[in-house]
Amino acid sequence: MQILTTAAGLQAYTEQARRAGHRVGLVPTMGALHAGHLQLVQAARAECNEVVTTIFVNPTQFNNAEDFRLYPRVPEADAELLGPAGCTALFVPSVEEIYPQPAVLRFDFGALERVMEGAHRPGHFNGVATVVSKIFHMARPHRAYFGQKDWQQVAIIRQLVADLSFDLEIVACPTIREADGLAMSSRNRRLDAAARAAAPLLYQVLVAAAAQVRQGVSPAQVQAEAEATLAREPLLTPEYVEVADAQTLQPLVEYQPGRAVVLCLAAHLGGVRLIDNVVVDA
Repeated sequence: MQILTTAAGLQAYTEQARRAGHRVGLVPTMGALHAGHLQLVQAARAECNEVVTTIFVNPTQFNNAEDFRLYPRVPEADAELLGPAGCTALFVPSVEEIYPQPAVLRFDFGALERVMEGAHRPGHFNGVATVVSKIFHMARPHRAYFGQKDWQQVAIIRQLVADLSFDLEIVACPTIREADGLAMSSRNRRLDAAARAAAPLLYQVLVAAAAQVRQGVSPAQVQAEAEATLAREPLLTPEYVEVADAQTLQPLVEYQPGRAVVLCLAAHLGGVRLIDNVVVDA
């Protein structure tokens, strides 16, 4: 596995791969890797000759300075995991390498970003779109791999690729969970013992809500009952629960035949913000 730190080095690596007729897979991450990240690397390796993993804690997508400061950073441990998983090149740029000058371009994804994460984290998706665009230009992958735990982010990136005509395919991989159902996340490292013990409630609430959706319970009732269950856990502060169209992400007033539903939530648990979702197919 090669370790690259500059945009020029990354461009040279992937350009050489392309000239050799190799397919390039890209796995963008912010590090503190877990089994969910490694699944993305393995999926990329199964479909591509070269797998580039990026580790960059992107300051422009954090609207909370303390969250950025506390985000786990373990680059040496991450590098040890990536080679055996199939990564052929690791890109670990500095902030100055990605942002030689402050970005002034502003993205607007319309209704896709006015709900859920976009509504609660102003500027978040502008930062995501900016850094992902830069990395796409630098790496020029054939495919880029993202986890479905960040369902809204995947939708935003698909829109970005369509709007800017990036010549690549977005591959979304299923959420990987702990044995008790908690979605794997780098932020889980920050949970203390009590918060970690309470954390499986997030997935339990989503599973119960999905069962209600399948039974035809109204979206408003599903949402209200999920919020009430979360609110009963003293360590947990719900931020949002949404019953939404899986494609448009817009909140549902009533179910539409043939349309998949996504159940999304965000909550603060012991000072750590976690998100999760479950999709109910049509």
